[in-house]
Amino acid sequence: MIKHRIFIGFILFEILVLVFLFLHGVVAKNNRSSEIRRKRIIVHDLMLTDLSIWTEARYTRNPSQADLFSPFQDYPSSIEHFPAGSIIAPAPASILRGEFK
Repeated sequence: MIKHRIFIGFILFEILVLVFLFLHGVVAKNNRSSEIRRKRIIVHDLMLTDLSIWTEARYTRNPSQADLFSPFQDYPSSIEHFPAGSIIAPAPASILRGEFK
């Protein structure tokens, strides 16, 4: 008879924890909106580029800033030196044709 009461108490405790975490997330998001706004102003003023994803090769650091020949900097049929280069998708055909948006 006591096992079901322990189970119900445990479930109620978990529900309270989930409600607390949800409310904490909502409050934290509202408190950080001014911080995010300030960071956007700094990024705009300093003209910062996109996020750097990897630190390995120059063409994997920021794919939007890399030139098209940099993966083949050693020679055109060279193997990939860095694992991140095999994860990044190839450039869209519009970029390869020179049709920048």
